Amino acid sequence: MIRFNQFSLARGTKPLFEQTTFTLNPGEKAGLVGANGAGKSTLFSVLLGELHADGGDVSMPPSWQIAHVAQETPAVDKTALEYTLDGDAALRAIEARIAAASAAHDGAAEAEAHAAVADADGYTAPARAEALLLGLGFTLDQTRASVGSFSGGWRMRLNLAQALMCRSDLLLLDEPTNHLDLDAIVWLEDWLHRYPGTLVVISHDREFLDSVCNVTLHLENQQIKRYGGNYSQFEVLRAQQLALQQSAYEKQRKTIEHLQSFVDRFKAQATKARQAQSRMKALEKMELIAPAHIASPFTFEFRTPDSAPNPMMVMEDVRCGYHAEDGSEIPIVERVALSIQNGQRIGLLGANGQGKSTLIKTLAGTLEALGGHVRQGKGLQLGYFAQHQLETLRPDASPLLHLARLAPDTREQELRAFLGSFNFSGDMATAAIAPFSGGEKARLALALIIWQKPNLLLLDAPTTHLDLETRHALTMALAQFEGTLILVSHDRHLLRATTAQFMLVAKHKLQPFDGDLDDYRDWLLQHAAEQRAALKADASAANANGADASVNRKEQRRLEAETRQKLSHLKKPLQNRIAKIEKEMDALNAEKATLDAFVADPASYAAEQKTKLTEAIRRQADVTARLEPLEADWLEAHEELEQIG
Repeated sequence: MIRFNQFSLARGTKPLFEQTTFTLNPGEKAGLVGANGAGKSTLFSVLLGELHADGGDVSMPPSWQIAHVAQETPAVDKTALEYTLDGDAALRAIEARIAAASAAHDGAAEAEAHAAVADADGYTAPARAEALLLGLGFTLDQTRASVGSFSGGWRMRLNLAQALMCRSDLLLLDEPTNHLDLDAIVWLEDWLHRYPGTLVVISHDREFLDSVCNVTLHLENQQIKRYGGNYSQFEVLRAQQLALQQSAYEKQRKTIEHLQSFVDRFKAQATKARQAQSRMKALEKMELIAPAHIASPFTFEFRTPDSAPNPMMVMEDVRCGYHAEDGSEIPIVERVALSIQNGQRIGLLGANGQGKSTLIKTLAGTLEALGGHVRQGKGLQLGYFAQHQLETLRPDASPLLHLARLAPDTREQELRAFLGSFNFSGDMATAAIAPFSGGEKARLALALIIWQKPNLLLLDAPTTHLDLETRHALTMALAQFEGTLILVSHDRHLLRATTAQFMLVAKHKLQPFDGDLDDYRDWLLQHAAEQRAALKADASAANANGADASVNRKEQRRLEAETRQKLSHLKKPLQNRIAKIEKEMDALNAEKATLDAFVADPASYAAEQKTKLTEAIRRQADVTARLEPLEADWLEAHEELEQIG
């Protein structure tokens, strides 16, 4: 158990935590959330033993092995596979013992060390390390490449692989999805679901937090408050607390009215039932948690476009790609046929390197097509947020100067008022942006795009530097944007809430994806399972080369039948246990849905309903508390079943 008791800590003269208490139990997976500067990274330093309490105490089992992702990657003369294997420090220590015993010609010690390798499952370690690297997006050839040959983003993936390789009791992950594409994020979620230790993760990806975490630690007002449940459940609980205060409840009405009008408009336009249903759920959830963001430091909205050409843009047999230094063509996406209609909201899916950004650049006109025709509608006003948009800003210029370049004839007071709506007010509006944080620069880049009143938005990874509150503000603004949108993002909540259809960029082609993000996740996991099965088959074939080849096929079939019978016998009680748990969970979830609906209903906050509302909130907490251990039992039973299978 990790326990913080009356914990206090200051950095310089700034108190970050003041007499706060919380606990984490073994095996729990906690999301660490809070505003930038609230102390999330500082808390990690405390858990790693790098910082110590000014008051109170912190305790955890002294035998626990802690794994975390290193921020620097030394350019060592090792392959990616060997670097990943370094994460298993216990195995590396045993290998050192073998080398020392061999050098000393101590046969007994060497034999003992070899036995320790077997006990530590060391002979499968290379295969496990390879599976980690493949899951994080490396190719088989790249696992043999030297660490020094990789760029910064890929080195961070190597550090993540090394941390996952460690046999840890506590795993600390700080923004693990920042350098991953959606495919790798889905794989990482699947891996973390099976991780048996305690997890604490900092992330601005709400769907990742929802998928992985069963506890939320919220840092606010120098306190660390524990909530049972994932990030969405935390938002609902916090929203309920705020909604009980009438002033906060009144403030949210305008936001809900805006969203409801958009929901109604979308219902009328929806054409694909599955995608429409997924999007409606996302918007309904946004309405429900609106009160949790009343105190948000930042909200904004897009300006109404001046025109709406239809079609916005047409691509006919377009080849997207680059020219090599020798002048030859490097096609990335070929034979693109796309007519972008006014009001469309398209999310682009596909692994990194498949061509999503290349396609967006071609649409934006920053990359000339290798072939085919790209036609723009009359009155088209593009708003393009590039993957590396922040690099286009001038460090020595202020927000006001950036905006004045776009609008030289506009009065300074009007420009200042506009920048103020993006939290660039007072001296900040006239200060050079060089020392601004990545999130502040991303906010400025968005402001510059919004000023131009685009009717077609092309957004490539717009949330990379944004915290959870600013991501929420962007999601709300895009949901109400009246123009056309094409979005590339690994933020699934943003994709769900703002896009109406998906297109897949894969194998050099752009094609419709007939399904929602849940279907895409299932498709990715199925692909990963097939890849794992192929690796296992290769390993089995390699082992079989050294086995006795004289066993005949009939005997093999008999042994396989016996194995199936034994597996069936082992599986039966687990399957019964799972069915019983699911029945109880279904009943509790049904009750929870009724309670959630009552608590979310504005009518429930009338004076005559106060007693009933209080009882509903209390019962809601009881039901949630009963669901948590049941869900843990259900996961444990499924893991046992998977291991048997």
